[in-house]
Amino acid sequence: MEKAVKIDVKNGYEPQTVAVPKGVTTKLVFNRTNPSSCLAKVRSTDLDFEQDLPLNENVTISITPDKAGEYDYSCGMGMFHGKVVVK
Repeated sequence: MEKAVKIDVKNGYEPQTVAVPKGVTTKLVFNRTNPSSCLAKVRSTDLDFEQDLPLNENVTISITPDKAGEYDYSCGMGMFHGKVVVK
């Protein structure tokens, strides 16, 4: 079973926190509508991804978290933050 979560990248990440189930592949679908270069990249050391976010395009990052917990992600400059809560 696969799940998808849409995250709008406007004045940060909306929603800022998303909940996903442990052990289930989840697609995080980012769509950046803010032209700020700060938001042109999303990265997470916790979830092991770094991805460019072109303006007005859906970018899908698949994760399959195997441990419950809270995992942070941020823009390329570390100014905007979001969180994935794994239950």
